[in-house]
Amino acid sequence: MRLACRHAHGQQLSFRARSPRSALAPSNPARLVLTDALRLPYLARLAYFKTHTRRENNVGQRVNEYGQPIGEPMPNWQPAKAPGDQPMTGRYCRLERVNVERHLDDLYDAYSAAPDARDWTYLSVGPFGTREAYRDCLTALAASPDPLHYAVIDLATGKAVGTLSLMRIDKSNGVIEVGFVVFSQRLQKTRMATEAIFLLMQRVFDELGYRRFEWKCDALNAPSRAAAARFGFTFEGIFRQAVTYKGRNRDTAWFSIIDSEWPALRAGFAEWLDEANFDSQGKQRRTLQACMAGRLE
Repeated sequence: MRLACRHAHGQQLSFRARSPRSALAPSNPARLVLTDALRLPYLARLAYFKTHTRRENNVGQRVNEYGQPIGEPMPNWQPAKAPGDQPMTGRYCRLERVNVERHLDDLYDAYSAAPDARDWTYLSVGPFGTREAYRDCLTALAASPDPLHYAVIDLATGKAVGTLSLMRIDKSNGVIEVGFVVFSQRLQKTRMATEAIFLLMQRVFDELGYRRFEWKCDALNAPSRAAAARFGFTFEGIFRQAVTYKGRNRDTAWFSIIDSEWPALRAGFAEWLDEANFDSQGKQRRTLQACMAGRLE
């Protein structure tokens, strides 16, 4: 008996049921990507991952004495360093540890300039109706060692225009995440915004020695997912029902950059941020994706 169904992109998948031992499998599993496979029926999903794993591991894969595939050796690995308080300065902005007295008024004024509260929808805090309410939040952020929060300072004005953090700091495994990204409208879609992320990446990979840099967000947060892709993060999948916040469920989208990808991305960022990439009106000549594309192939 042959069964058929369609996955999200309309491709017809065929399965043959012969016996209880015969798992349902897509007719051409090599054509599927991970996100497609996750949409398959349960038995087909099992068959896909079995085939997918076997196919990945049969060429050039290290194996142990039992013939089991194992990861690459890391004889010289040393734990990464903890992020410190040192500021990070670029061409357009500076990142410095959040300080209530220095940054409260600038940040509250910048956030309050927005016409509505949509920038807080996918954050676990906010919006804040009063300066004192935001002071309480900023005080907690400034005292936190993880997440470690930084203010983004506009070098042209000297004012704080947003915050972001390094969080889930795992020095032993060399994994760290950027999170709590709260960019005011004075910062959004500017060179500063891109440079702020770039400065964090430089700190994480070049100075602290991390192997993996993560970006996570509500799976429904389309702007955040688009930003992650633009910055060179690779989408890894959805963790279903991973978080509850503001009285609702959050499925979490996971993205990452690993250290082997960083040199190409660093060169792409540097090219995009260069003054020569912008005309007299401040319009970009090449997109960030274009600056990265040739280097990643």
